[in-house]
Parts: sequence; structure tokens; C-alpha cells
Amino acid sequence: MLGMCRGRRKFLAASLALFFIPALTWLYLSVGSFQVKPLPLSPLEAQSSTTVGGAVDRHALELRVRAVEEENRALRRELSRPPRSPSARLQNAGHRGNQSRTHSEEGTGENEGQKAGTAGNNSDCVQQPVVDKCETIHVAIVCAGYNASRDVVTLVKSVLFHRRNPLHFHFITDSIAQQILSSLFHTWMVPAVSVDFYDADELKSEVSWIPNKHYSGIYGLMKLVLTKTLPSDLQRVIVLDTDITFATDIAELWAVFHKFKGQQVLGLVENQSDWYLGNLWKNHRPWPALGRGFNTGVILLLLDRLRKLRWEQMWRLTAERELMSMLSTSLADQDIFNAVIKQNPFLVHQLPCFWNVQLSDHTRSEKCYKDVSDLKVIHWNSPKKLRVKNKHVEFFRNLYLTFLEYDGNLLRRELFGCPSETDHNSENLQKTLSELDEDDPCYEFRRERFTVHRTHLYFLHYEHEPSPDNTDVTLVAQLSMDRYFWLQMLEAICKHWEGPISLALYLSDAEAQQFLRYAQGSEVLMSRGNVGYHIVYKEGQFYPVNLLRNVAMRHVNTPYMFLSDIDFLPMYGLYEYLRKSVVQLDMANAKKALVVPAFETLRYRLSYPKSKAELLSQLDMGTLFTFRYHVWTKGHAPTNFAKWRTATTPYRVQWESDFEPYVMVRRDSPEYDRRFVGFGWNKVAHIMELDAQEYEFVVLPNAYMIHMPHAPSFDITKFRSNKQYRVCLKTLKEEFQQNMSRRYGFAALKYMTAENNS
Repeated sequence: MLGMCRGRRKFLAASLALFFIPALTWLYLSVGSFQVKPLPLSPLEAQSSTTVGGAVDRHALELRVRAVEEENRALRRELSRPPRSPSARLQNAGHRGNQSRTHSEEGTGENEGQKAGTAGNNSDCVQQPVVDKCETIHVAIVCAGYNASRDVVTLVKSVLFHRRNPLHFHFITDSIAQQILSSLFHTWMVPAVSVDFYDADELKSEVSWIPNKHYSGIYGLMKLVLTKTLPSDLQRVIVLDTDITFATDIAELWAVFHKFKGQQVLGLVENQSDWYLGNLWKNHRPWPALGRGFNTGVILLLLDRLRKLRWEQMWRLTAERELMSMLSTSLADQDIFNAVIKQNPFLVHQLPCFWNVQLSDHTRSEKCYKDVSDLKVIHWNSPKKLRVKNKHVEFFRNLYLTFLEYDGNLLRRELFGCPSETDHNSENLQKTLSELDEDDPCYEFRRERFTVHRTHLYFLHYEHEPSPDNTDVTLVAQLSMDRYFWLQMLEAICKHWEGPISLALYLSDAEAQQFLRYAQGSEVLMSRGNVGYHIVYKEGQFYPVNLLRNVAMRHVNTPYMFLSDIDFLPMYGLYEYLRKSVVQLDMANAKKALVVPAFETLRYRLSYPKSKAELLSQLDMGTLFTFRYHVWTKGHAPTNFAKWRTATTPYRVQWESDFEPYVMVRRDSPEYDRRFVGFGWNKVAHIMELDAQEYEFVVLPNAYMIHMPHAPSFDITKFRSNKQYRVCLKTLKEEFQQNMSRRYGFAALKYMTAENNS
């Protein structure tokens, strides 16, 4: 115990040295032998020397101060070395947070870091962490629409990356964001993370009476009603904008709640622009604010105290009074928060500005830190986002891009030592996986069937209202980013198919950002609002082709879907032709699968046939071929291409072994079987299932699609070169057929018989 206390005394001495060396140095340089005015050595002071001698003295002083600062940094590095025990790590983290605060709290009202550093040391040599390691941290975020739902993921990643505590996210969302984020978190399966959603539509009436010029619209006002929205037993919450990036553990910010005094209920950082000073342009008239005002990108809310203070009535009365002269808000909730604080300064606890470094072109963000290592939270609160002007913008941008492209699967780490709520989905999954035989040579194939892939629905804006005549059709396809060929094919498909598309993309986090940049730079893709892009994030060693198809199918919002592949170009006008066929063949009242005959070309440049007659001509000349006629005839032979050449009306064909046509079916048709991954039998099994459910296969006489040439996929190469791959595929096929016989009885025996005879 004595040795521990001695160690703590050394640590305390080092900490006190770190706190007081800069102060003593500054005092010495300011009033010592140099008889000059205080010089602009701190980023928070802006003075200039007008004499040459003053410039020389200033340079000498700057060199001396830099030397002292370098000693301080070396001392901080020494103190921040990882301790041996987890408890010591938490205590050391607290010290590091306090030390960094001493560098950037000038002008923030109180030097909280220094107070915390001294008040926390006592004679018993034991310092408890302010935040218990298992204490749940609550975070509230207002998020609406497709873009905000995509942007908030980077914020969440940065929080998860640093966190050591359980988290509970409270999302106030519209229906779009709720669908996207609920699916994302459900498939992300991050331990010790809870998520609740609150319907923003139910809150609109609370704030819709406030005219708002800010681009966030009505959602930018919803932080005002969090006391009413969030659970009544929730006492405190951190409120964040979606354009925030954390550079530290959010528990450090949560710990600041313990520093609130008296009637302080709001923790805010001073606004770093001159907006509320009213000097940005002639006749600029901002809402009233205390000094520079406060930015609401990061807020600490003491909900229980706010409710006791009748916060709802307080902000409403203030807003009504100010709107009589201001007519509307310019910065949404921020204007009203500041007007309330102007009248009631005692409500606010001013946070050090590194908790909300605001990156706009005309802010004082550079005055928040002397070293970028001091940063805690970066706020991209400019419409220009990553293109703002700041001398450290490259560092900030790289930090942001790191989390943007960070593999979210790596954030599924457990918080050891903290009890968490039982996740039945996770438990059932673990139970299922534990029952698999790891010595089975096909173990990896079987495991893939149960892998939960993190999924981000509607990665880009989607807007399509199905036609009222109930004939609308969505093209369904999937792709990966192993070759840009697929993106070029997607652009070509968009030119051939004017209807809605549901597309599942198998990408890593970094590839998802590459795709986003490609899509946003493509005039073809950006002109199409009716393409739903659903990102399924990479995990495992197989391409989960049937999972991708199922994801795309589940998010079709039309009555019918055309099940295609990304390497096929549909004929011009196929969308309208299929819609007419819906009526002609009474698809609404019959279980039918409409077959679109498939052809292929070996030429990379093809004059795409604009009619059936032109296609038949190219077929006769050898420019086109029936699909896979030379390597897999059985796959499309039942289509009966000879009959199709002269057919003028739809005709029925019978299922045969290995039949795998491209079909249009109703939205309620069965999904693909997930056991088939990579290459082989993925479509065959689906067509077999349709036949087992007594779907009728009807070939359309005036429809066609053409397969475009490309290099072999990684999966087909593996199938051809790996004997074990082929053995496992055969095993899975036999198991699927056995399952079919159990599910569909005697009628399904024909599938096993057909296979044995083939």
C-alpha cells in the first residue's frame, strides 16, 4: 500500500508540474526581464508587434515557449503510457483528459480541468473514475432522410471505436431513417448497444408553428422537445448532430455532467463564429444570445432538472416573444436555445471548446487547441463539410475518412465485465453455429448460411410511387465492386430499363464510399431516383449471392419483380412490355413465372437489337447465341428457343432438371435458398422451389435479354479449380433436394429422380 501511495505521489507531482510549468513560464516571460507587452503566443490572443526589435524578441520568446511546450508533450506522453491494470487505465484516461483541458480552456469561464485535477487528489491515494465502467451512456440524435441516415453512421462508428461503456442510442427519426437505421443496427449486432426510435412525425405539431429558414427544416427544431419525447425516467442525455466525429471516448463527455452546479441544466460550447455578434454583413440581425452565443451541435441535457424547471413552457414563451420581431429562426433550435440562455444565464454550463470544434470557414475553431491531439469532438457544421478552410483541415478530413471507411464489423467487440441485456437473436445464432461440426470439410459453406451481414438499406435517395393500376414491376439484381465493369453495366441497365430497380451491393466500408463517389459523379445514376441501393457489407470468404437477391427482393415496393442479374441488358421497352403482360396473363390471380429468354454475345461492342427481328438476324449471323448454349445447355433448354423464334403469343413450358431462366413473378414469391453461395445452383434451386409451389412457367414471345461478356468471376474460378468446392456444392444440392421432399411430399420426388437421370 505504501509503495502504491508513493507511486501516486509521483504521478501527482508530475501532473502538478504539467499544470503549472506553462503558467510559470508564461508569467516569467510576460513580466520578467523582458519589458514588453504580452505577446500573441497563445492561440486565444491576437496582438501584433510593430517594431523590428519586438519581432526579434517575439521570435526568441516563441522558441523558448515551444521548448517548454515540447517538454510538456514529452511529459504527457510519459504519463499516458498504458498502465498495467484496467482500473489504472481508466484513472490515467481521466488524468489525460484533465491535462489536455488546461491547454484550451482560456476564455471558457472556468478551468474545469485544473479544478478536477486538484480536487480529485486526496490523502487515501485512491481515485475512483467519474464514470463507472458499466454505466450506460445515453445519446440522442435527430436523424431524418436518406442522406442523414448515411452520415450518422460515421458518427456512430467514431463513438463505438473509442467507447468502453454500454451505449443507448435514442433516434428521433422519420419513417425513412427508422427503416434504414433499425435494419442497420439489427444486422450490426454490436454488443452492449441499445437503440430506441421515436416517431418524428408525432412531434411535428410541437414545433411546426415556428418558421425556420435553416436547411434542416422542421427536424432542426426537434431538440427542443426532447424532455417530452425521451422516457420520463431518463435523467441525462448527450445530444449530437449527425455531422459530429468523436476523437475520444464519449465517457469523458458524459463525466462532465458531474461538474454541473446549481441550476445548470445545459452543457454547451461557445459558438465559434461571429454569427450572434451581428457583424457578418450589413444589417445582419441575429437572435439574442449571451456574448458569442452557444452552438447546439453538442448538448448535455439534465432532463430531470429541465422538467422541474418547466422547460417546455420556458422555451415556448421565449420563442413566441422573439418571433414577434424576428419572424423566423435562421439557425433552427440554436436560436431558441440562445434566446432562453440570454434570459437565464444560470442554466448553462459552458463546456471547453474542444468538445465541439466547429469547422466552418469563418470560425475561431483554430483557437480551441494548441495541438490537434487535444481535440475531442469535431463538428462539420458547414454546408461545405470537408471543404472548409482550416489550416488543419487535412488532419480533420483524414480522421473523418478513417471512420467513414472503417470496417464496422471490427466494432462488434464485447465489453468484458459488464452485464448486458440478453439478445435472443444473438443467442440463437451462437447456438446454431455451435451445433455445426467444425471438422466438416463443408463447414465454411454451412456457416455462411447463418452469417448475419451488416446491411444498410437505401444508401442513396430513393423515390418511386408504384403505378395505381397494380402492374408495376421492379428489376432485381445484385453486384460487387470487384470490377468497375459492373458499375458501367448498371449505367447501361438504367438506359434500357426505365422502371424501378432494387439493387443489393456486396461491398466493404471503403468500397461503399467508392461506389458513393462513382454514383454521385454519374449523370445517368443521379438522374434516376427510382433505384434502391442496398449495401450488404462484406464478411466471410464467399459471395452470398442468394442473400443479396433476398435483400433486394424484400425491398421491392411494386406488385411484381423481374429477377435479373447485373451482367444482362434487358431489351429496350421491356419494362412496359412486362406491365402489359401482367394484365394479358392475369398475373394477379394466377401463380405464374414469366420467362424472359436469355441470349449472349462474345463481343464487348454490340449494336443492341431494337426488335425481335433484328435479334433473330444477329442470331443467324453468329453475333448472338442462346445463353450458355456451349457450356450449360440444360440451364435454358426448356425455354424452347426454336419455338420462340416464330411464337407470337405466350406459351407454357415444363420444368426440367437444372432449369434456371430469368423470370418475372409476384412480389410474394419464395426467396432464394441461402445455403448456395458463390457459383452454382443458386438460381436452379429457386426455380425448383417455384415449380414445387406450382408456378406456371410462361415464355414471353417478344421479350429478350442479352448477357454481356466479362472476365470470369472469382467464384466460378474457385469452382473450376477447387475439387472440394464442387464436392460441397453437390452435398448441399442433395440436402436441398431432401428438404424439398420433406416440405412438398411425394410431388417433390421428381426432383431427385430427374437429377439421378441427368
